[in-house]
Amino acid sequence: MGILRGVTARQPDPAPGAEPERGFALAVFPHGIDVVSELAELRELARTAGVAIASELVQHRPRPDPRSFVGKGKLAQLESAFVAAGADVLIVDDEISPVQQRTLENALDARVVDRTQLILDIFAQHAVSAEGKLQVELAQLEYNLPRMRGMWKHLERLGGGVGTRGPGESQLESDRRQARHRVSVLKRRLLELSKRRGTGRKERRRSEKPTVALAGYTNAGKSTLLNALAGAGVSVEDRLFETLDPTTRAFEQEGRQYLVTDTVGFIRRLPHQLVEGFAATLEETLVSDLLLHVADASLAQQELADQIAAVMSVLNEIGADELPTELVLNKIDEVDAVSRTRLANRYPDALQISALSGDGLDDLRARLAAHFGDRFEPVRLLIPHEQAGALSELYELGAPIEERRDEAEGVYIRARLSPSALGRFSRFALVTKKRSRASR
Repeated sequence: MGILRGVTARQPDPAPGAEPERGFALAVFPHGIDVVSELAELRELARTAGVAIASELVQHRPRPDPRSFVGKGKLAQLESAFVAAGADVLIVDDEISPVQQRTLENALDARVVDRTQLILDIFAQHAVSAEGKLQVELAQLEYNLPRMRGMWKHLERLGGGVGTRGPGESQLESDRRQARHRVSVLKRRLLELSKRRGTGRKERRRSEKPTVALAGYTNAGKSTLLNALAGAGVSVEDRLFETLDPTTRAFEQEGRQYLVTDTVGFIRRLPHQLVEGFAATLEETLVSDLLLHVADASLAQQELADQIAAVMSVLNEIGADELPTELVLNKIDEVDAVSRTRLANRYPDALQISALSGDGLDDLRARLAAHFGDRFEPVRLLIPHEQAGALSELYELGAPIEERRDEAEGVYIRARLSPSALGRFSRFALVTKKRSRASR
């Protein structure tokens, strides 16, 4: 399966049993970085893209070489190691410049894919909705635009002036213009879709239903949790970035409806253009009433802490760090009793759950109900039978109705309403009528 598969001309996945591409991982880390953890994530990204890492090479230096990414000695070592590994593609665990990419490609006579391209390839595989595909295409174009010069470098060597005007130079500029035009078109389309999402959110706000967004590291089990809470039927395959498009579903607890949205998973060093490109999912995070930060409790202690920090870093970048947040430690069914105690000591306010087995889900639902409890005020209503439309409107609000009783004068309702809804139903409030009689 080829790396950097385009959205508009997507290649088919390999047939079952087909041998994956062989990749060679290259990384430059300063001293003190957890190389094992970093490369484990790169391996998982490669696996998700259909590439098996055959070998790897790491150089420790403060920063990559501006021209060849690694030093001259390491580059020579890389050339022989790449051939010995029988690799098809070099995967660099960083975003590299066009110059670095050309230098490595010339040295190895092979394709070179950096971390951003790898993630874009995965996004291209997993984008399902029209909006998701547009976002992937936009991110790919914005990534490739500054690299188009290298694609036509052989034409630019001619220089300008007499004898150089012709189809070659025109083709380069034409490609650039087409790419820039396509970027503008995509941005307009995404803006239109964003406005539609805004209209949809206004409708949900009008319903007064509390909104909860699931955020967390990719593969932490957010989609499994959404399925467990709301029966959403979201894909839960064991692959990074399995969910790209925001999925919103409703579930009920103690007579009250909640809206919960699954969002794209985060990773360490998530490229900035991807954060910008996937505004659809991230907007759903920003407009929620509560964030559930889902983390994988089965990880080693330091890896769990690193992933939590990575998610908080992205939430801070998009301005969602000020939203009320509850930490949820998922996959607790894979954790022994001693480790559970350690987790409880380290994260005393976090809920320990298993979206797969159902452990702790009742506690999570109760936590949600408690969080939004003071958002609603208790009322007693008597809605006349001839005003059944008001009763239907009350149910559409998703407000918790604690008691309903049919009486001769109408339908007696004991419920909890938000302050904004109280005014709409005040004419049916029994408390108001009692107060008016007492004042006479």
